[in-house]
Amino acid sequence: MTYKKKEMFTPETTQKLAGHYREILDLLGEDSSREGLLKTPERVAKSMQFLTSGYQQDPVAIIKSAMFKEEYQQMVLVKDIELYSMCEHHMLPFYGKAHVAYIPNGFITGLSKIPRVVDAFARRLQVQERLTVQIRDCIQKTLKPLGVAVVIEAAHMCMQIRGVQKQNSVTTTSAFTGAFLNNRKTREEFLRLIGSPLH
Repeated sequence: MTYKKKEMFTPETTQKLAGHYREILDLLGEDSSREGLLKTPERVAKSMQFLTSGYQQDPVAIIKSAMFKEEYQQMVLVKDIELYSMCEHHMLPFYGKAHVAYIPNGFITGLSKIPRVVDAFARRLQVQERLTVQIRDCIQKTLKPLGVAVVIEAAHMCMQIRGVQKQNSVTTTSAFTGAFLNNRKTREEFLRLIGSPLH
């Protein structure tokens, strides 16, 4: 099974979005017709389509495109996965890294598919808590492993450049199933391997 991304937004969608951004610029007190801003609405429209391209992807299909029978039953860990997402409350970026592990139960997936799943959920309007759970549940539902562990560490620009303006704060979220939830030693091994202060 070959995974293919769904078709991205159409030129018509880009132009509609650009029209709205042009109006936003004018409402903010800018002149959207001045030279420096002439192409800005279309650039922003394309940028937002890329930043929310996860809506065009099917994370389950990503995993199923490279599922293999394998009797390996030890932890598989992909850590320090770069992550960029958009806060749904302020539409400002949050960014950081995800650590994802699972214990196979008859099936494994290609290692590159784990970061792709992270991106598919991250490239949407999100909150970090839901993002963490979505990644966990997708892997659990599709591979049916003995357990899944997900930890995300991220900095939120909605906290850094507005509101409380705390530039050095980092938010950590975690979600576990199966062996990672019920077996303290397994969970602690995962947390030790990713260098997390949670254990």
